[in-house]
Amino acid sequence: MLAVAGHLTYELLGGVAVPLASRVGTAPAATAYAVSSVVAYRAAGRLGPPSGDRRFAVANGLFASAVVTHATSWPRTTRAGLPWLTECEGLEGRVMGPYNAVLYVSAVAALGGAFETRRAWRWFAVTPLVAVPLLRRETPAEYQRLLAQAAERPRWWNRRLAARARRVEVSR
Repeated sequence: MLAVAGHLTYELLGGVAVPLASRVGTAPAATAYAVSSVVAYRAAGRLGPPSGDRRFAVANGLFASAVVTHATSWPRTTRAGLPWLTECEGLEGRVMGPYNAVLYVSAVAALGGAFETRRAWRWFAVTPLVAVPLLRRETPAEYQRLLAQAAERPRWWNRRLAARARRVEVSR
């Protein structure tokens, strides 16, 4: 949960907003992620195995799905045989090193959580099979909406996207 919070915080502070911000606004999107994570974590923690394990496994599967979606949806190269994003959601250049580190911390946390709830491993394994195709389908549309929003209403939280939108306009 903390790894996902770090991921979203890095994106927000990096000036590329957060997922769903184009639809509901940045504050409501960030709040929804924070509140839903805390509620889900607490609810799963109150349940003993196997119900709690299943919920944690699904949550970890969703976190892993986010990492897989990033690693397969954006321009990348490889380092040490692993995908290394060169650009993602408007981030590029020197901010990509820390961003990749955040993604890998998220992946390790998700896998660690899956190991911890290994009795419910099927739930962890099935979640990305459902979530990754959905996230991969929605990612480009969400990114285009965020670019359009940044071009129309530049703010501190979408400053990189606004700059990218201006570069795209100039190149046309």
